[in-house]
Amino acid sequence: MINRPDTRTARIQRHKRVRGKISGTAERPRLSVFRSEKHIYAQIIDDAAGKTLVAASSVEKGFEGLGGNKEAARKVGKTVAERAVKAGIEEVVFDRGGYIYHGRVQELAEGAREGGLKF
Repeated sequence: MINRPDTRTARIQRHKRVRGKISGTAERPRLSVFRSEKHIYAQIIDDAAGKTLVAASSVEKGFEGLGGNKEAARKVGKTVAERAVKAGIEEVVFDRGGYIYHGRVQELAEGAREGGLKF
């Protein structure tokens, strides 16, 4: 019998470890990323107040194209950055959500930087 590693549980453990060190404040909220097979989601969170300030994803109505590729991730990053700048947020703490900083997660981060966020 082949024992496959439980990648979901491992990601959640990594995420908890990172979240022990990273926290979003009102001055510098947290940019959180969630990546599924078909879509990618990003939200800017103020952990002190427990509120989501800005969110964007590839599931939204106006989004065009596939949600599970690098171009979509970059679009989501730009969208969340534009909404954040409108809301008066310029600096964030990046929370990769336990994922490797590579591929779609990296593209989302670069898109957010292009949109005007600093982290």
